[in-house]
Amino acid sequence: MLFSILVDISYAIMGAGIGAGLAAIGAGIGVGRIGGSAMEAMARQPEAANKLQTSMLVIAALVEVAALFALVICLLISFKG
Repeated sequence: MLFSILVDISYAIMGAGIGAGLAAIGAGIGVGRIGGSAMEAMARQPEAANKLQTSMLVIAALVEVAALFALVICLLISFKG
């Protein structure tokens, strides 16, 4: 009985750690692609740099918020055990 409870708790903590890592990796890839695409677009049309920069920052903030939400969910899972 005790062993099965400990195994369930350890699976929850391990899953939360893997989920947090995947959320961080996904956010890093997302922000990198956003930045790279914005720099390429600014190089093609320098006159639209201000508008592109504003859009890039808003979208990067949304990606970071999604990653932060995933990390909070992972923390809640790990503390539940």
